[in-house]
Amino acid sequence: MTAWTGPGRAVQGLILSVPVALFSLGTATDAAYLRTAQMQWSNFSSWAIVGGLVFGGAAFVWSLIDLAWGRRGVSRFLYSGVLGALCLVGLANAFKHSQDGWSSVGALGITLSALCCVLALLSGWLRYSGVLDEEAGR
Repeated sequence: MTAWTGPGRAVQGLILSVPVALFSLGTATDAAYLRTAQMQWSNFSSWAIVGGLVFGGAAFVWSLIDLAWGRRGVSRFLYSGVLGALCLVGLANAFKHSQDGWSSVGALGITLSALCCVLALLSGWLRYSGVLDEEAGR
């Protein structure tokens, strides 16, 4: 099997770039909220997390379709697993950020945001590093 270089690969990469940016933004705005206690930072975090979830979910569905089309391998299953974990942790993070006031962020909120950020960066690394394509070329 050869590396997949079709137009769908570029679209999947474009979709994946949004959760990487938005979950990183969510972590940064959580840190700003904890430093300043300005409620608007928490609102920014909530919107960034929801946006990251929407596009992260789309990337996850795309990775499952990719698996269904027969592009299988350990790294592709890992990629789909990381995206699935990102969606689950992101959903828990969105629920946490929907609480009122200070409790919406706190230690658990920023921890969940940081975990989402790490998972999003890991999925981006798996997609863009060529790991998925190297396995296809074996």
